[in-house]
Amino acid sequence: MQALDNIRILDLTQFEAGPSCTELLAFLGARVIKVESPKGGDQGRTLLNDGTGLDSYYFLLLNANKESITLNLKSEKGKRIFLELVKQVDVVMENYAPGVMAGLGLGYDTLKAVNPRVISTTIKGFGTYGPYSGYKSFDPIAQATGGAISMTGSPDGPPVRPGPTIGDTGTGVHCAVGILSALWQRERTGEGQQVEVSMQDAVVNFSRVATMSHYVTHKAAARTGNDPSRLSPAALYPCHPGGPNDYIYLIATSREMWENILTVIGRADLIGDPRYTEIAERNKHGEEVYAMIRAWTQQRGKFAVMEAMAKAEVPCGAVFDSLDVLTDPHLKARDMIVTVEHPTRGSVTMPGCAVQLSQSPREVRPAPLLGQHNQVLYQELLGITPGELAELKSEGVV
Repeated sequence: MQALDNIRILDLTQFEAGPSCTELLAFLGARVIKVESPKGGDQGRTLLNDGTGLDSYYFLLLNANKESITLNLKSEKGKRIFLELVKQVDVVMENYAPGVMAGLGLGYDTLKAVNPRVISTTIKGFGTYGPYSGYKSFDPIAQATGGAISMTGSPDGPPVRPGPTIGDTGTGVHCAVGILSALWQRERTGEGQQVEVSMQDAVVNFSRVATMSHYVTHKAAARTGNDPSRLSPAALYPCHPGGPNDYIYLIATSREMWENILTVIGRADLIGDPRYTEIAERNKHGEEVYAMIRAWTQQRGKFAVMEAMAKAEVPCGAVFDSLDVLTDPHLKARDMIVTVEHPTRGSVTMPGCAVQLSQSPREVRPAPLLGQHNQVLYQELLGITPGELAELKSEGVV
């Protein structure tokens, strides 16, 4: 069995923050039923598409292991069907704009009335209360208002948006923790509750350590980029042949690590040199330290450097680009990179589940087509016959 294989989730989410949460729970065994509008479904199906008319890779990457049904929540019959489904599930999750669920008459009080055990989960850009609660948000907005953008980039340059979508998927991971916590509490109380995660809150949480200098300087945390004079020799070093991602990042926090670096790069003559022995002294000579290591790394490929430093027990990582990630033998060996067969896209290589449980097997299944599971799920959960389903479809309800 999988850890969550007795948990059912009605997933009303779209784009990334919500779908990343429910996908993670689906990887862990939850039965995630994606409830989508009959007219187009999750807006992520067409976002950043490649013009093929098929579901976008954006959608495929965020909706693996789920089932899809269509339902028009703006129709009265659709709302009644939805509330019948709520009686059959453990979690209802949405990340609509502020006020949408209440406007549909499907707020938490309504859900709780039909199923007191339900965990009602909401993701909002700025939460459901507070001065900004009515504001809409996307990942870059969350990263800006959570402090991440202000601390990213070079000291002499403008702030830079980080590449990873920590405002979206970072919020989804926080939300998964909230759902699992609420489910565990329900085991003791028998009652459900509402789970809320703000995208801004999630980014603030991710930025804890980056704000550290604020407490010392009493000034806004500064952008430090790849400054080699802060924790020397910690820095980004160029490698052969000099392509845009031919770099490694190297860190040494102990005297032993530093001496191992010197040995690897052929500068054992500097072991014991008081200018470099301790971090505080190396920081004063950061440019010199950087130059001597760079002279060595520039002659070697990034993976060769990574391997040599790893053998010397020095923390060092090549800068993986997306091609490196999707073809990496280590990630494949761990089933973090898998290939699935999608009904219209064919073979798709994608990230799998990052959480491993020794007694819960992992499986990655392709994202569903819009309404792919209408007949099976409506009949299984509500006893709706194929004929009744056809009628609902003709009425625009499903």
